[in-house]
Amino acid sequence: MSASASHSVLEPSPWIVRFAHLVPREARVLDLACGHGRHARFFAGRGARVLAVDRDADALSTLAGIRGIETRVADLEARGWPLDDERFDAIVVTNYLHRPLFAPMLAALAPDGTLLYETFAAGNEVYGRPSNPAFLLERNELAEVLGKRVTIVAFEQGHVSTRGHDAVVQRVAAVGAARAWPPLLQVDAGATA
Repeated sequence: MSASASHSVLEPSPWIVRFAHLVPREARVLDLACGHGRHARFFAGRGARVLAVDRDADALSTLAGIRGIETRVADLEARGWPLDDERFDAIVVTNYLHRPLFAPMLAALAPDGTLLYETFAAGNEVYGRPSNPAFLLERNELAEVLGKRVTIVAFEQGHVSTRGHDAVVQRVAAVGAARAWPPLLQVDAGATA
């Protein structure tokens, strides 16, 4: 991986950065299907203890020696939920969808935890991969499935264009029912109402 490519690959999602304040700095964070661990690196840099899980051992090896990050190789689709009864203060998922993991993932979230999820949605097939409906969320799917178990702080869906790459995505930031309400929202001082 070249230096310029590694920087762009490792840059955290603006959605995750936007709602990172919902995750306490000392939290135990699960970065699920983490790839090269851009969000594991981001949260570890903020003082979190991160478990980075992916099936790609080579990608996980790039996280070796980074303070605050533990890695675990696991094929989430072939073997099911690999984390038994472990609990997390926050769970981060980006660019990954395997619907059978929704229930165990939510069960692993602490009652006052934070869930940050962002992945591709129906309509993305126009722009390339993924194009298989099994890997594309249906309209409102994240809000409908997750909203039954957590309190949604923010939800977006639709077309995005980042650095010339177009996609259709859904994004959710949510907190567990035991979290004090309303959660503290950070407002961009430059935004207009």
